Amino acid sequence: MSYLTQKTIKKNISFNGIALHSGLDVNVCIKPASPNNGIVFKRVDLKSNNLVYPNFMNVTNTSLNTTIENEFGAKVSTIEHLMCALFGMGIDNAIIEIDNEEVPILDGSAKIFIEKIILAGVEISDSPIKIVKINKEVNYSDGNRYINIKPSTLSLDIDFELKYKNPIIGNQRNRFKIYEDDLSEVYNSRTFCLFEDIELIKKNGLAKGGSLDNAVVVKDEQILNPEGLRNKKEFVNHKILDCIGDLYTCGYRMIASIECSQGGHFLTNQLLRKVFKNKDNFSILEIKEKNLPHSLINKRFLRSIA
Repeated sequence: MSYLTQKTIKKNISFNGIALHSGLDVNVCIKPASPNNGIVFKRVDLKSNNLVYPNFMNVTNTSLNTTIENEFGAKVSTIEHLMCALFGMGIDNAIIEIDNEEVPILDGSAKIFIEKIILAGVEISDSPIKIVKINKEVNYSDGNRYINIKPSTLSLDIDFELKYKNPIIGNQRNRFKIYEDDLSEVYNSRTFCLFEDIELIKKNGLAKGGSLDNAVVVKDEQILNPEGLRNKKEFVNHKILDCIGDLYTCGYRMIASIECSQGGHFLTNQLLRKVFKNKDNFSILEIKEKNLPHSLINKRFLRSIA
């Protein structure tokens, strides 16, 4: 099996669920697509102008989720967990039909998306993949928050730091070699919030579908979810999950080293915009088996995560 050729899913994946922010029940069907098609969202509730491409330049909102929008105003929001799952499973091409504006939150992580892709199977083509290789260091900061990207050899490294005054979350930091390490705990990690922030979030018209079934809620020194955390670093691991999904809006897997402190959807999107603004910052390479003796997809992705 070649890990360096483009992949899609073998058969349709259908599911439905509650959208985190709108609270609506949404149906999704992920369909196989041919090589070089890329990932495309299709709003089937709209009769025309309904294709929305998950490209960083199409991101129009980064407040508590990543929202993409086409030139006709058709949107798809909260794409980051599904995009992370597609990245992790090495899916280069897929058509995602959705009958509303927001991807269902499911359990608040990427776990269920990945399990569904594993059940559907992966179809491997003969077309080589393309990757983004970072050539120069690029930095973006917003006050004390920052993200930077540097050249790497044959890996994508993400080093992420989280700082909260809450004693349960506190300061957490984790680092992964995305193509080599076991990312099960990243994929399993759920979105989270502080209990005291919920009222304001809902006043802003968000989190209408939020519950302890799809988010970790922290109140003072207590985790309100009866099952507790799934792993010791679930908070920062979820931020890494989001980062992977947002990075995939560049359209390809990436070779780079990323360091981020207190970041999120906004910082990652701004970094991508800054990187791709200057052609000297990156190269897009077509990779063939003979010229890169390294798996750009972790073989562990092909086994189910518990």
